[in-house]
Amino acid sequence: MTRFILTKVFHAIITFVLSAIVIFFGVRMLPGDPALAMAGEEATPERLEAIRSDLGLDEPMLVQFIKFIGSVVTGDLGESTRTGLTVTEMIATTLPVTLWLALYAIVVAVVAGVALGMIAERFRGRWPEFGSNFIALLGLSVPNFWLGLLAILGLAVGLGWFPASGYVDILSEPIKGIYYLTLPAVILGTSLAAVITRQTRASMIETMGTDYVRMARAKGLSRPRVLFRYGLRNSLIVLVTIVGLQLGGLISGAVVTERIFALPGLGKLTLDAVFSRDYPVIQAVVLVITVSYILINLAVDILYSVINPQIRVSEDAS
Repeated sequence: MTRFILTKVFHAIITFVLSAIVIFFGVRMLPGDPALAMAGEEATPERLEAIRSDLGLDEPMLVQFIKFIGSVVTGDLGESTRTGLTVTEMIATTLPVTLWLALYAIVVAVVAGVALGMIAERFRGRWPEFGSNFIALLGLSVPNFWLGLLAILGLAVGLGWFPASGYVDILSEPIKGIYYLTLPAVILGTSLAAVITRQTRASMIETMGTDYVRMARAKGLSRPRVLFRYGLRNSLIVLVTIVGLQLGGLISGAVVTERIFALPGLGKLTLDAVFSRDYPVIQAVVLVITVSYILINLAVDILYSVINPQIRVSEDAS
């Protein structure tokens, strides 16, 4: 087990280093001049050169990259060229909003996806299965931004069931905070719920057709008990993998949802930084999302090996 974990940690470190290289040079390939964005169109060449010197943009690219890596290792992500605030402070303010939204979306997706998947397996060949498959198909086909706009027009503006925008801190006002995040979380979790529905259905159909399930049914166990005891339990491996991999995707994919519902999360911070060519903020936000992907994948690998020890044994043997 120790060897398995160390191997995964080593792979995570390599992935982080390669990602840092791509992030640094990718951000600098963006069109536009951050000095010009800060100083304005009427700035003098002397003023632009002074800003580039302050930002270190006049130094060789290799020197800039070494300084960037050194700052990341020490935890110093620099200051925003747009606001003058430290990037760490800006991320600390906006990251909880995105995390709460992503976690809420996962809860919604898991509950809805598992329920629809079990219904589809339980009523194979009948209208409940067709209904579950139709809902899953809609979730995969309809873009989140369009679904979000429809939800605002219908559920928020038309019926008044939910607020159209805004955010309330969940830690200070839990009930109100959950209420404000419900509609964005449902919209964000729709596509994930569709994936979970299809995978849960397929996994449970396969499990319910195995010999040991037939043996359990022959011994007198009821179908609902077998469904929950064997079918759902054996579907956990697929479920954990999907949820773990999609959590990082939800954090990065929340950009559009946050923009639609005017949530002050990483999405708004990222778009503002891109529009103003705020290099330190763009680098830091993308790096945070990348690290979240790496850590989540590492956690999923470890949890996967706990649920299914054969994975760990085969990895150690190889």
